[in-house]
Amino acid sequence: MLENEKGRIVVFGGGGFMGSAIVERLLRDGYFIRVFEHPRAKPYRTFQPSERLEWFSGDMSRSHEVLQAVSDMEAVIHLVSFTVPKSSNEDMAYDVQTNLIASLQLLNAMVARQVRKIVFVSSGGTVYGVPHYNSPIDEQHPTAPLVSYGITKLAIEKYLLLFQHLHGIKPVILRVANAYGPRQRPETAQGAAGIFLYRALSGLPLEIWGDGSVVRDYVYTDDVADAFSRALGYEGRHNVFNIGSGTGTSLNALVDEIENVTGRKVTRKYMEKRRFDLPYNVLDNTLAQEELGWSPSTTLQDGLRNTAAWLESQPG
Repeated sequence: MLENEKGRIVVFGGGGFMGSAIVERLLRDGYFIRVFEHPRAKPYRTFQPSERLEWFSGDMSRSHEVLQAVSDMEAVIHLVSFTVPKSSNEDMAYDVQTNLIASLQLLNAMVARQVRKIVFVSSGGTVYGVPHYNSPIDEQHPTAPLVSYGITKLAIEKYLLLFQHLHGIKPVILRVANAYGPRQRPETAQGAAGIFLYRALSGLPLEIWGDGSVVRDYVYTDDVADAFSRALGYEGRHNVFNIGSGTGTSLNALVDEIENVTGRKVTRKYMEKRRFDLPYNVLDNTLAQEELGWSPSTTLQDGLRNTAAWLESQPG
């Protein structure tokens, strides 16, 4: 290994909007990166031969491909999810089969290939359920998800801790708030910041579930990538960290900020409130500050401005 080179990391889901930000950060950090993506997913940009990156096409349901992907790797980053909160209750068996079973196969492959570190993206927005108080939620808050997506994420967390006990694998679980940023796909129907920005720039009305008073925690993808970079080097006693801004923003305030950033007035279309929408979800990131040395550095205004610039640069 050269002096400025770090370890070898496989990133499952490294081609997505969050994954690509993480991959870019880890490349700058000096890691060798193997991106594991579904065969239909094409590289999000052209990589130069000098860049230490390998694009691996595979299916997480095929254990032999997962085994091949983790071979010769020193750590795993697991970002893959086949469902989103909105749809996960519609087919809970599918949610479990695609996400939980696939994650167990990944952990078994890590044991077989003696890979001792994994960083997993969990859901700070769903695992806690209805908050017991309207102040930032810390990691000790009870977990009571109201959607299958959150239940599955929580189950994966528990299996990660079990594999630590049984096999010595060190898991770092990052419960990420509402992430947004470049390369977010508006057609996935997940992520109000990205969807609202896209629709505002396209001159389309914004569909707001409820009266717009629900409060969420928005965190920019570059800050999320910084958290993952720090998590790779963490060997402390803690396993679970909230990764969020620590600041709440209502949907109405988010739309106001989007109007300020884009300079465009939007049409707000208020819809019937959904049963699984929580009134308040803001994460306390104190533990991440203390243990990982992490705190977000991008304001909501700057993050929205960066994302809007990226959207406007895309063809069509």
